[in-house]
Amino acid sequence: MSHPTTRDLPVEIPFTTLLFIDVQNFCAARDGSEFKAMKPPEFEAKYGYFFKQLESRVVPNMQRLQAGCRKAGIEVMYTVIRNLTRDGRDRSLDYKITGFNVPPDSHDGQVIDAIKPAPDEMVIPKTSSNVFVSTNIDYVLRNLGTRYLVISGVVTDQCVEGAVRDACDLGYLVTLVTDACATNTQERHDNSLRAIRGYCRQRTTDEFLAEIAGMKQRAAQ
Repeated sequence: MSHPTTRDLPVEIPFTTLLFIDVQNFCAARDGSEFKAMKPPEFEAKYGYFFKQLESRVVPNMQRLQAGCRKAGIEVMYTVIRNLTRDGRDRSLDYKITGFNVPPDSHDGQVIDAIKPAPDEMVIPKTSSNVFVSTNIDYVLRNLGTRYLVISGVVTDQCVEGAVRDACDLGYLVTLVTDACATNTQERHDNSLRAIRGYCRQRTTDEFLAEIAGMKQRAAQ
């Protein structure tokens, strides 16, 4: 059976899903509970860069990705850190040790308003760092006919990187949108991009949107 011999392939719109990872109030909003115990100087020292990147560059790029994919007819999906139980007994051991406890239907467990899901877009709760470990997302993506997975989210060198690696191993062709992701420092972000370059195609928001816009234009001719 023939198969691709390179990861550097343009997506096919009917077989593509855009996945936003953990862009939620818990960890992508300044008032999220991940930061509730921090005093302002500590918060600024640890997360000042992260939120400046989110607010000035990353979230605006996410909004453009979301709008462009919706216009092109690409499925848009979200995953959030969120328990199945109120006390969090279903969480991974790692999340219990870390102290991540996001009850179902909580404000923390909702996607941030800036990229609020449309009524029929799927939001998949996860209870581990890697969405492919603690959810049925692979089953859902295969039911959708997804072959190409486009990934954006936070943080680059943790949950985003884990999703890229597992998606690749599960047989998806992955595009990571490099300027629609963020982590705590530029160094960590850049190191992660270098580390997973062999697993995925990497494109900027402008590059990816130009790619799908060109496909729609050619299809209309």
